[in-house]
Amino acid sequence: MPLMLLALDNTLLDREAAFRAWGAKFLAEIGAPPEDLEWLVSIDADGLTSRWDLADSIQARYRLRASAVDLVDELDLGLVEHTRLDPLVACALRIADDAGWMPVVVSNGPAYRQESIIRRTGLDHYVADWVISEAAGVSKPNPRIFTLAAERVRMHLRGAWIVGDSPEADIGAAAAMGLPSVWLHRGRQWMESRFEPTTSAGSLIQGLSAVLAGGRVVHP
Repeated sequence: MPLMLLALDNTLLDREAAFRAWGAKFLAEIGAPPEDLEWLVSIDADGLTSRWDLADSIQARYRLRASAVDLVDELDLGLVEHTRLDPLVACALRIADDAGWMPVVVSNGPAYRQESIIRRTGLDHYVADWVISEAAGVSKPNPRIFTLAAERVRMHLRGAWIVGDSPEADIGAAAAMGLPSVWLHRGRQWMESRFEPTTSAGSLIQGLSAVLAGGRVVHP
């Protein structure tokens, strides 16, 4: 039974949609213009911006009385509240499990928020386990976090695939470990010259189909 090591944000779950939903609600609550949502999305940088830096930028722009701690809590709770599990993703994970694969989440981010999202969306019913960087003390692309994921389910990495949307954190890690990978391009072009994914896909459903097909993207 080989491992399928999956990123969480914008791979298994649509973080971008959740952030936009939270952002629209937050801006309405503070009386900011709705068009500021694009500014908020841009400074978030797909979650790559530190939550604390994001909070500082929001405070500076809107001169809010809320502390950075309050804003970070607001963001974390908002992402937990607005994140949804696509039923088709759940179905695909069940198919992968039935085909003999063991799906395990490997995610960078705050442990409480990421685990809350996994449990609240019901994703915990479709994966064998998860490793979150804050709790593990190591983050992607360090190969150690993937080794820890394998250890948690008492498996080895031989035959494992890595599936994710980050060129560096997911595909770079796979290349460093000599593992095959699927990059979820989300409409982007591959720009990295040091390494490349085994294959790329436009959605998780297509990506999981590629893994089941041994690396060949299966188009519906």
